[in-house]
This record gives sequence, C-alpha cells and structure tokens, in this order.
Amino acid sequence: MIAARTLKGMEGILVPLITPFAVDGTVAVEALAALADDVLTQGAAGLIALGTSAEAFALDADEKHTVLEVCARACADHGAALVVGAGTNDTHSSVEALAAHAQVDAALVPVPYYVRPGEAGVIAHFTQLAANSPVPLLVYHVPHRTAQPLSAATLLTLSRIPNIIGAKVASGMTEDAIALLGDCPPDFAVFAGDDAYLSPMLALGARGGITASSHLCTTAFTRLVATWHKGDVATARPLGHALARLSTALFAEPSPTVLKGVLHAQGRIPTPDVRLPLLPASPEAVDTPVNRATTHPH
Repeated sequence: MIAARTLKGMEGILVPLITPFAVDGTVAVEALAALADDVLTQGAAGLIALGTSAEAFALDADEKHTVLEVCARACADHGAALVVGAGTNDTHSSVEALAAHAQVDAALVPVPYYVRPGEAGVIAHFTQLAANSPVPLLVYHVPHRTAQPLSAATLLTLSRIPNIIGAKVASGMTEDAIALLGDCPPDFAVFAGDDAYLSPMLALGARGGITASSHLCTTAFTRLVATWHKGDVATARPLGHALARLSTALFAEPSPTVLKGVLHAQGRIPTPDVRLPLLPASPEAVDTPVNRATTHPH
C-alpha cells in the first residue's frame, strides 16, 4: 500500500467551498479566493475543494483545475488542510489523479451511488480504493444522496481499513452515527456532515464538522467545536442551537442555492447563480438566513 501522507488539521471545521460564478457564467476566481482566505482567517481548519457544495458535477476539467489551484494556494498560505472531493462514477481514476497535486492531504469519497452495491460491495470498494490511493481517504456517508444506507457494523469495518482515516457522516443522529462515534478507533476522525446536527455530534465525540453553513459565521462554528472539546456545555449548548437554526434555514431549498443567495446578498460573491439542474433560491428562502447571519454573535 502507498504510504499515507500526514493530514493537517484533522479537528475543527472544514469548509466545503462553493464555486461562485461571474455574470458571464465563468468561475469567479477572485471571489473564490476571497472566500477561501476569509474562512481560513476566521479559524477553519481546512477546505474541501470540489465537494457537493462546489457543484463539481457541473464543472469542466479546466474549471475543476482552477478551483483546486485556488484552494491549494489558500491552504498553503494558512497552513491548513486541503481535502478534495473525489466521488464520480470513475472513483478510482479521480482519486489517482490527486497524486499529481502535492498539496492534497486527503480525498473525500462518497459511498458508491446509484448502483446500490450492498454493504459488502461498499466494503470491497473502499478496501481496494484505500489500498491503491496516493492520499488518505475520508468516507462520505450520505445515504439520502447515494441510496445506499450503511449499518453501524459496516461503518465500523470501514473505520478499521488502513488508509481510511475518517468519515463525513451525513445520516443525521441515527444509530449508525452514534455507534460509529462510540466504537471507532481513537485515531479515526468522525466529522458531522449534516449541518444542523453538528452540535450533538460534537457532544458525542465528533472531531469537527464538514459544514457548508460555516461559510457564514465561521468564527462561531469554530468556537462551537472548541467549546464542546473543552467540555464547556453552558456555552456550547445555546451556541449550537443558534447555529442549527441558521443551518436549517440554509437548507430550506436545494443546497447550495440558499447559501449562494446569502453570500451574494452580503456582497461576497458577484452572483447567486448555480448551474442546472439547480435553480437559484427564492428571495423568501434567502431572507431568513441573511437576517440570522447578520444578527448572530460572531
């Protein structure tokens, strides 16, 4: 097996950056760089490049290269972790391609989607992928997108495969998530992937969150992680509730449409545009998180 690289920042908030678009439809590179610098300056431990929030499905090869380069520069400047989404119908090739980029610390790989290979197939898939990957893997468990649920036993099996160093768990506060947090190896990093459940996941031992909501109020999200890790329940509990309300509002319509609407309203990206089959969020959906992000203590 190829030796795993050391992953920096495996605790805290990893922000899955959106891809802002200019008026002419191209990637708004300056806005992307500013977003990356902003969230890292506010304390995020790293970035997820080319994840679901980035609309990677709609980016061509040149655009993906541009996004990756912008994120890599920002992470290098801040000494932060760079994780890259590598989930496609040709997962092996997309993971192998990461070897060409020296700064990539890990790949975020979803459970195989659409084909529904069964849990034994998922284990076999990740076992082979991890054995040949040039970078460590984070399993992305998101059954409402993949249509492939995983039991606690399967998640725990994945947590013990060499070169799989963590998981983004976006299955809510389910028995599988709770069991994984309770019984996974101590060096296996579980990240909350359903934004509204970040606080309870942290309370049960998650290392941090991979949360699109943390584009907004990034300092508050990083403080939530720190307060739970310190055991400061009195501070963490109300902060977690406030951020959960913000997250719920941001996911009122398909992600990342509402988030992009808020970022545009704040003047941080030039347009709220998304690419088909997504459509821009309604003004009504954008108003609530705009107000909550404005009034929330940073």
